[in-house]
Amino acid sequence: MARYTGPRVRISRRFGVPIFGPSKYLERRNYGPGVHGPKSRRKQSEYALGLGEKQKLRYYYGLLERQFRNVYKRALRRRGVTGEMMLQILETRLDSVVFSLGFGNTRAAARQLVNHGHVRVNGRKVAIASYEVRLNDVVEVKDSTVSRQIAARNLELSTSRLVPGWLALQKEAFRGTVVRLPGRDDIQPIANEQAVVEFYSR
Repeated sequence: MARYTGPRVRISRRFGVPIFGPSKYLERRNYGPGVHGPKSRRKQSEYALGLGEKQKLRYYYGLLERQFRNVYKRALRRRGVTGEMMLQILETRLDSVVFSLGFGNTRAAARQLVNHGHVRVNGRKVAIASYEVRLNDVVEVKDSTVSRQIAARNLELSTSRLVPGWLALQKEAFRGTVVRLPGRDDIQPIANEQAVVEFYSR
């Protein structure tokens, strides 16, 4: 399973954004990690800027480099703006949908929920986090005591997050429906997706 197990706040401080969720420590020290963090740094090259934007998205969605590059290649084959298609593919991953619905309070928790077989898509068990949901797909938590308890606890922890408009949540039934595919306005990426496209197209 692709997951980052190192110091999370350090990564967030490196890029200056809360990649793994809000952090009080990041608010107190909003500069890079290490002894040279508070000091001003040299101007970054275009390559370094593109690499940084790519790494932000990669850590945010919890993907390995090969997985992320494959997402870019798939986006390149689709009709439309490559950057927007890339974001759409990332947002419609099953683990991302489970997180957006609130069944997982973090992306890592959502991925674990999927991998452990607690999630159904259109009534069938899907234990693949990268599974791409489609229009009108129904994503629900398995009807078992353990699965529902985990989802209920996560729903309580994620009440501060709004469910995006392209998903319809039935909280009592632990079910969500994809009412439309997400557009650029529905996604608030933490990175500049166009810089990522330019980075890969070099």
